[in-house]
Amino acid sequence: MENAFFWYKLIKEVGDGTFGSVWRAINKQSGEVVAIKKMKKKYYSWEECVNLREVKSLRKMNHPYIVKLKEVIRENDILYFVFEYMECNLYQLIKDKVKLFPEAEVRNWCFQVFQGLAYMHQRGYFHRDLKPENLLVTKDVIKIADFGLAREINSQPPYTEYVSTRWYRAPEVLLQSFVYGPKVDMWAMGAIMAELLTLRPLFPGTSEADEIYKICSVIGTPTEDSWADGLDLAKAVNYQFPQFAGVNLSVLIPSASKDAINLITALCSWDPCKRPTAEEALQHPFFQGCFYAPPSLRFRTAVVRTPPSAGTKVSSEQQSGRRYSGAMNNSKLVNNFHSPSLSTGAQRKLDMANQGANKEEKSLKSSTRQPKYRPPGRKSPSSVNKGRVAARGVSDAADKFANMAIGSRRQSLVQPRPPPMRAGVQWTRESGDMFLRPSQQFHPARTCTRRVVG
Repeated sequence: MENAFFWYKLIKEVGDGTFGSVWRAINKQSGEVVAIKKMKKKYYSWEECVNLREVKSLRKMNHPYIVKLKEVIRENDILYFVFEYMECNLYQLIKDKVKLFPEAEVRNWCFQVFQGLAYMHQRGYFHRDLKPENLLVTKDVIKIADFGLAREINSQPPYTEYVSTRWYRAPEVLLQSFVYGPKVDMWAMGAIMAELLTLRPLFPGTSEADEIYKICSVIGTPTEDSWADGLDLAKAVNYQFPQFAGVNLSVLIPSASKDAINLITALCSWDPCKRPTAEEALQHPFFQGCFYAPPSLRFRTAVVRTPPSAGTKVSSEQQSGRRYSGAMNNSKLVNNFHSPSLSTGAQRKLDMANQGANKEEKSLKSSTRQPKYRPPGRKSPSSVNKGRVAARGVSDAADKFANMAIGSRRQSLVQPRPPPMRAGVQWTRESGDMFLRPSQQFHPARTCTRRVVG
């Protein structure tokens, strides 16, 4: 990877795809293990690089279940992304698995992904390419990766017809709808969840037409009641749905619990409006007993580090010219950015996640409205997320709440500790109260093997 990587020691290539190759590497100065993605396409300007959807979206996100983009490097018209390192992806785990995953493990993974999706959708983006290959795993932690097809929720249609991998593609996209939203991610999660419980894809179509055929054979042919808009989409492209009554998912996934079947059925609804949002999915009984940390209670993830090996020290001259710091919003980054002059001629941008998030944090802090819980099935526009939760950058230590600055106020406020949030409970906010509180008594149910978040 040429001399731009005197900052890193390459270990081995771990993946090669259509758009680039991925290497495992070690930061020579800190010893941190990272993943470096080398793009195959040439990039002839720095502005072109920072305007990529993957860069723009990940700069605005800082969440424990979304893979972190650490920095971007451009040298000799070649673009490199430096990500936190994860051991493998979900597809590799499924492919190598002989016995079924325990439902508790599936619950753990899905619970984390839905938290990442809820955060992403609140930040104004949806992924559009969720699949097992784009869910990275290290031990019991799973993170959403590959934002190359991510789109802003408020962006203007028409949208791209081809988005996610066919097996996880929502029916509205298969029928060439130009208007769709975050609910395409929810459909994909239903298909992924079913695959985790069976080790087989739920809708393994060999073409777009065969994919719709497979969907109909499982969940039944759509009707005026179940998806009137879908019938209009099919008519517009001169497509006639095959006639199927559908089957109960419990027949196809005999090992799954009743709650798991119920959630997958809701996620894989024909009508996007009838699919639950990510926040609603987190409150489903399938996750009862799991703790959900709302966006206002973030925590920091551990960093994988390896001691620097002999001969990998970075000279003081290199260190003095290598780092460009300072928070900048998107407009400043594009219009006023002057890359540091490095001995290698490389342009390097560090701390990508925190910079884009800072401005977003300030705008979100000014809002105090909390979203009301809408149960799955209640119709609402799928392309709009109303009442986004105000995200506050808070330390993972709950003891620091007393000294936390709220909104734009600078004075120290003494507040009680927030109650832990549980799935399956409706949470409301009283006037003047900074914490969400349960509106109904929670009755203990079965416990789940789940790490406490927050």
